[in-house]
Amino acid sequence: MEIYTIGGYNEVGKNMTVVDLGEDAFIFDCGLHLPPIVALEEKDKAYNEKTLRSIGAVPNDFILDSKGISKKVRAIIPSHAHLDHIGAIPYLGYRYNAEIIGTPFTIEVLKHLYYDNGIEVKNPIKTVQPNSSYIIKGKNKKYRIDFVNITHSTIQTSMIALHTDEGVFLYSNDFKFDNNPIIGQEPNYEMLKHIAKEGIKALVVDSLYSGDERKTASEKVARSLLEDVMLTTSNERAGIVVTTFSSHIARLKSIVDFSKRLGRKPIFVGRSLNKYVSAAINVKLCPFAKDIQIASYRKQVEKTLNQVNRNKSKYVVVCTGHQGEPGSVLDRMSRGELPINLATDDHIIFSSSVIPTEVNIQNRKVLEDRLKKRKTRIFNNVHVSGHAGREDLRDFVNMMNAEHIIPAHGDENKLKPMIELCNELGYKTGKNVHLMSDGGSIKV
Repeated sequence: MEIYTIGGYNEVGKNMTVVDLGEDAFIFDCGLHLPPIVALEEKDKAYNEKTLRSIGAVPNDFILDSKGISKKVRAIIPSHAHLDHIGAIPYLGYRYNAEIIGTPFTIEVLKHLYYDNGIEVKNPIKTVQPNSSYIIKGKNKKYRIDFVNITHSTIQTSMIALHTDEGVFLYSNDFKFDNNPIIGQEPNYEMLKHIAKEGIKALVVDSLYSGDERKTASEKVARSLLEDVMLTTSNERAGIVVTTFSSHIARLKSIVDFSKRLGRKPIFVGRSLNKYVSAAINVKLCPFAKDIQIASYRKQVEKTLNQVNRNKSKYVVVCTGHQGEPGSVLDRMSRGELPINLATDDHIIFSSSVIPTEVNIQNRKVLEDRLKKRKTRIFNNVHVSGHAGREDLRDFVNMMNAEHIIPAHGDENKLKPMIELCNELGYKTGKNVHLMSDGGSIKV
């Protein structure tokens, strides 16, 4: 078993890992690196595969061509619906004679990405329910992959187990352990324990917050934080604007629930929100569909925000822009480019954290400074993470008892604490826990 760490091992994002088993190979995730795309969009430039490669926004998968692996890829298997895990598939997927296999919500979002970018789908696409298995035909044998339901900040996230003659390859990137999810099923611990008994040859593990000495809190905690901010602050006449991850369907449900308790109509504004909510509706995982109004295109957005501006106390605006992305709805509101006047005492609720990249941190600071000049009230970090902390990871490593561990999802500063944790638990650096870089490979 040779594992190629194509992307997500030098940065947060651009995730792509490939397992080569001799006659057959499998791709796990194929995502975008979002910071250079934000810069591109700021210049209002369209992009294609060539442009994205030139700015390092997609994984550099040409190494697979030089090694003769591209022609034997049998499947592209995304773990969940975030752009840093599926966003490059529409641009690179055509290079492989392989089916794309994922959970219904993940695949629905992926189809939206193809459509929105005017790209023809050339690969066969298959959906697999969470906690189900799928058989992939290789050159001379068949392989079983399990989609193990796990919790994260979007629905129908999976840990993916590839069963091989060499043992199980388990791809666990991204996840948290939340036994009280607002939408969807709990983590399937029994399925994971069963896989561990079979024997895990190699484990790729989300290490983004392996240096944070915590157990990541449940989404029910974020729901309580939102309840406090939305229902127990002085806001009878104020405008309320909430921004969060468009893909976080459970968080959006909580925002809608508390908007209704305030007697306000939730208005969703932005193309990204429209994409993810529409996907959730299509797979019947959007319990609040009838309670919201969505505005996504320019004239629609302007008309809707005009309506809100006439009586802000009747509405809660949910919009894009929590990272301070230039051109996002909240960014344009703060600049006075949309027909809604953010004024003294209006509530701006960031139900998110800042993704830890330099461009995001800077963009968010600029946005907040602009909002403060308008004398709005800012409520920051009304949020819990979707990623496991160090103590979750300790439990996970002990549970899975893998022969080899490969930390993923970050640069060296993010991955090294995971190496140190594994050393604490008896693994040896370079022997059975491996610090990898983009474009690297390791035989196990």
